[in-house]
Amino acid sequence: MRLTDFDYNLPKHLIAQDPLEKRDRSRLLVVDRETERIQHIEFSQVADFLPSPSLLVFNNTKVIPARLIGKKITGGKVEVFLLRQRGNKTWEVLMKPGKRVKRGLLLEFAGGELTARVLTRTDTGNYVVRFRYNGDFDQILEQVGQIPLPPYIKRSPSLEDIDRYQCVYASVRGAVAAPTAGLHFTPELIDQLKGRDIEISNLTLHVGLGTFQPIKTLNITNHRMHAEYFEISPRTADQINNARRQGRKIVAVGTTTVRAIESAVVDGQIRAQRGDTDIFIYPGYVFKSVDALITNFHLPKSTLLMLVSAFATPELMFSAYQCAIDREYRFYSYGDAMLIR
Repeated sequence: MRLTDFDYNLPKHLIAQDPLEKRDRSRLLVVDRETERIQHIEFSQVADFLPSPSLLVFNNTKVIPARLIGKKITGGKVEVFLLRQRGNKTWEVLMKPGKRVKRGLLLEFAGGELTARVLTRTDTGNYVVRFRYNGDFDQILEQVGQIPLPPYIKRSPSLEDIDRYQCVYASVRGAVAAPTAGLHFTPELIDQLKGRDIEISNLTLHVGLGTFQPIKTLNITNHRMHAEYFEISPRTADQINNARRQGRKIVAVGTTTVRAIESAVVDGQIRAQRGDTDIFIYPGYVFKSVDALITNFHLPKSTLLMLVSAFATPELMFSAYQCAIDREYRFYSYGDAMLIR
């Protein structure tokens, strides 16, 4: 299967640079896999198009202020992007500029309130650093860090992003990117769904750069995903398993939720667990537990586009994407959404 099979041309003006004033006023493109019918509605109407009864599964990960701007003690500006905690005060990070960074180099942020010493470089070209600070790291990070907006948003983070680049139900800190399909939900919309015989469940997958890692192999089957941490509680596992037994549909909010659920299937049942997943879903994959998917629009040649192409078909997905382009939907993180059912 070729990487070029998942390419498409997107006019730059369709890449959303800012969130809409109201979360649920985004557009929703509804794709029926059986009839191949495509409908266009507002996201606030999603309750009318979800199967009922069903179980709606959210990813409750919370984005941390993962972007740190500081300086090297030896001189020169440095940008550190937190990727993953490795141990007590130890993190794997990206660093810019990353050349000529030696073991033992000391970095300083916020006038020395937070410092980091480089311990080693990883096989993938990232770095491992150990932070030094007084007090609570999360509180310090809130003060000195920035929300890590994706690179296709061509502006600096604003105060508005602190709230809007976060799902209203986000509660478990650890992601370096938002599970953006959930950005369209409001507390009022969630209450409305509950009144429609739609049960709500939560799991956690801390979105890392692995989700967005570009594929560099011409044959996509040779690509290897970076692992991301996920956790499915016993309660969530029971909710999903009970819903399956009762004939209710499982609706995943976001591709990260799909990856977590599909990673936890053992002998046809969801098993409560925590750990890493590097599952890579592309056309030909047989889904075990997900019946419908709410998702945003994804980058060309991305693993996320491959996942939604597996959930429907590549032909149907590219037809839907072209329809969205023709109607000037807003794309990517702050863009519009799609319901595939």
